[in-house]
Amino acid sequence: MQRKILLYRIESMIKKILLLAVATLSSFAAEAQTRDPNNKYLVWTNNVIFTEEKSDSTVTEEESDEDDSAKSFIEKHFRFQSMCDWKEGMRFMVIPDKKDMVIRTFADSTGRLVSSMSLRHKIMVYKGHSGEGLLHERVNFVCEDDGTPYYYELPTANFEDYCYTKFGVPTLAYLGDVDIAIEQLVGKRVLTKNKIYNVDVSTTSYGYEKITIPEEIEVTVVAAGVGTRNYPVKLIVQDDNGREFFQNVAISRTNSGMRDEEFGEENLKHTFEGSFMMLADKMADDKQYKKYIGSHVFTLRDVEMEDGKGEKIKFPRLTNLAIVGATGIGGTTYVKMTFEKDGQKFKKRVNFQRESLVTENDKMEDDYYFHLFASSNTGMIKGVNKNHLADIRKSKVRAGFNETEVKLALGEPDAVRATSKGQYSWVYNSGLSGTTRIVIFNGKTKTVREIK
Repeated sequence: MQRKILLYRIESMIKKILLLAVATLSSFAAEAQTRDPNNKYLVWTNNVIFTEEKSDSTVTEEESDEDDSAKSFIEKHFRFQSMCDWKEGMRFMVIPDKKDMVIRTFADSTGRLVSSMSLRHKIMVYKGHSGEGLLHERVNFVCEDDGTPYYYELPTANFEDYCYTKFGVPTLAYLGDVDIAIEQLVGKRVLTKNKIYNVDVSTTSYGYEKITIPEEIEVTVVAAGVGTRNYPVKLIVQDDNGREFFQNVAISRTNSGMRDEEFGEENLKHTFEGSFMMLADKMADDKQYKKYIGSHVFTLRDVEMEDGKGEKIKFPRLTNLAIVGATGIGGTTYVKMTFEKDGQKFKKRVNFQRESLVTENDKMEDDYYFHLFASSNTGMIKGVNKNHLADIRKSKVRAGFNETEVKLALGEPDAVRATSKGQYSWVYNSGLSGTTRIVIFNGKTKTVREIK
């Protein structure tokens, strides 16, 4: 009996130890992000060791809602505010860039210019502007920490002329967007839209490393903090394996100092829509393009796709394919479609809005879906002789071809002309074949009689 009691006590003790360990791990996971205990806006991914030391090195700038739309979610919560609309009390953080070490931004009440690095991570509260529109027009701030007043002198004489521009006040990252991101985005599940993100390696000099992740994975926003002046919101996300990484994004673009056209190509990743997609947005896009799944198509021209290993595969014209997946890429007009042929899957990013690009050789090469694919199977197209498909794929036309076969081989004609003796001709200026062609048809049989 005593032995049983002893075993029971040992088992109970082991259970308590295990429960304590689980609770400890849960607590650790909840505080996975490293953050400055004195400044809630300074956050880092969980692989970096925090240090109290503040480095004087220069800053290197990093290059469930009721609304179902990510775009509407952003428009609802993150509104752009030009300087003309700024209200007293708006808060900004000083995030100096390299050039700010040479060109100082702020002056104190005596008119003495102050080192930007000495103000690094200080919060500036907007206090309106002053001046008579002649010289020395100022934008006024007070330091939240100690109440010291500072001002930025405008490079132009008139505040009204300056405030409508995108220049803003140098070094200042808008904290309004960060506060909203903390409230509205932390804890939400989103999809990644890039393959390259960042992890922190330093808490003192914005050091980071790039990492590669699989495309379109679900992650949780676990922290939001201040990023850079250009991209003020630092979003830290965590995948299902506990790995954290981040992206700095400009959401409302208030005081980011960048024009709208500068957020294209390389900088697109520094917008929310360029790096993340709300799950509700993905479901809406998937529903919109669901009708294409299960249909059969054939290629209207040579089409390049990616196989499962990411390698480029080129399919010749009139290749039969089945559509097995279609996912809208939120915030864009693009759709990622998955095709199947002979049991293998291939992916192609297409556009359902016509945005054509004409190359130097005047050959249209675009990603417009309806220029790349046609519904049905080539073996099921009415009026197409299977024995003619080999020539059609090579853009060759022979005597005896009908109109449907000629269009498949050469496309729509540039001109149609009536000729004598009951004949008519289709004129092609280059086109799919790359050469000028005149195809003469028999008016009665509507088949090709001659090719010039």
